[in-house]
Amino acid sequence: MKCKQNGERGIWSILHRILMAMSSSPKYRDIWRVSYPIFLSLLAQNLIVVVDTAFLGRVGEVELGAAAIGGLFYVSLYIIGFGFGVGVQILVGRRNGEGRPDLIGSILDHAFYFMLVLAAVLLLFSRFFSASLLGNILQSKAVFEASKEYLDVRIWGLFFAFINITFRAFYIGIIRTRLLIFSALIMAVVNITFDYLLIFGHGGFPVMGIRGAALASVMAEFASAVFFTGMTLLTRKHRLYRLFRFLSPSLHQIGSILRVAVFMMLQVFLSVAGWFAFFLIIERTGERALAVSNIIRSLYMILTIPIWSLGAATNSLVSNTIGAGRSADVIPVIRMIAGISLLSMLAVITASLLFTNDILSLYSEDLGLIRDSRAPFHVILGVMVIFSVAIVLFNGVAGTANTHIALFIETLAIILYLFLAWILAVRFDQPVSIIWSSEYLYFTLLGVLSLAYLRRGKWKERRI
Repeated sequence: MKCKQNGERGIWSILHRILMAMSSSPKYRDIWRVSYPIFLSLLAQNLIVVVDTAFLGRVGEVELGAAAIGGLFYVSLYIIGFGFGVGVQILVGRRNGEGRPDLIGSILDHAFYFMLVLAAVLLLFSRFFSASLLGNILQSKAVFEASKEYLDVRIWGLFFAFINITFRAFYIGIIRTRLLIFSALIMAVVNITFDYLLIFGHGGFPVMGIRGAALASVMAEFASAVFFTGMTLLTRKHRLYRLFRFLSPSLHQIGSILRVAVFMMLQVFLSVAGWFAFFLIIERTGERALAVSNIIRSLYMILTIPIWSLGAATNSLVSNTIGAGRSADVIPVIRMIAGISLLSMLAVITASLLFTNDILSLYSEDLGLIRDSRAPFHVILGVMVIFSVAIVLFNGVAGTANTHIALFIETLAIILYLFLAWILAVRFDQPVSIIWSSEYLYFTLLGVLSLAYLRRGKWKERRI
């Protein structure tokens, strides 16, 4: 046993020296090493959304729009756990940078305690209140019925999704992101396979339609949770980081996590709730506009994967760098990541402009739907230029552990963004492409306010 412990300390010593060297002289290859597994994992996860949208687009426009509404309601609850996970990731990264791996296990174990209780509370909330909430805000009865049908099944995935979030926070926080690729691939394979079997009733399975899409997603999240747990045990990371001890819950430990995480929970909930509200505004303009916007949402998510992966890398690298005592390197790291993000998006935008019709045709065989999607698609391609830099800057703020500042920035941006979208849609009855242009305001505010805060330098005083 002593020999194994010495070996684990030796492994940690090597990892810590690598981190210190990276922090003292940040290089593009270090950023790439952290971000590319996150990129590939997000690519696989978002492929699920694309396939769901493509399959349901062949079932009907009502199902396509309902999946957007039901999916966003689910994500509005899921994102609360995701925000807690970001807080966990910041704490894990800080302890990782400080060279104290033995403290990470307690953080993770208490995160599991909290996440499972949170999942149960949110499931009960959905079961009792989702129907009345959706019924009061949706104008189309057909969309309401289909959304409820989808959500009744989808909500059970919260338990497995929150387990996956906690593991993801751990692996990104310790800058060992490669396992995320395989987890996401498993999710994609399971989800796509059962989408095909359950939505259309192939292979002897019943025709379940939109319920089949929801059930396939739950099964995919379960498979990913099993994979994460098994691999963590097989690679013996539970020994090095003292995971899975599951001692009596400590309110002090949960409270220390929440002091960082609660603002991220509110921030990401507000972000997705704002996204949900945006789609409710779109729904008021008609079922066709909602179907178009679901296609745009799916494309938005898949095309911005490089940005989100680099944003997650920014969060972890900033937290680790501060933990290693090298705050002076934070701004250079953020600047380098922002440059990579902008260049990657310019490449994505160019390719998307060249193959617009081919991309849109993946989602539907309806030529009218494809035609109506073209203009809003071009709008979001322009937004992604600002998006690429703003998200890196914003994650830099979060990585400093000043999560209350991130919440303030998000709140202000969301309020003004939704106000503009409502004015364009309801007061001036503008087409869907003009309504989507309100994204320019949102990301401009997010980027400018984040940059202003980072330049002030007061984040260096934050201790966690």
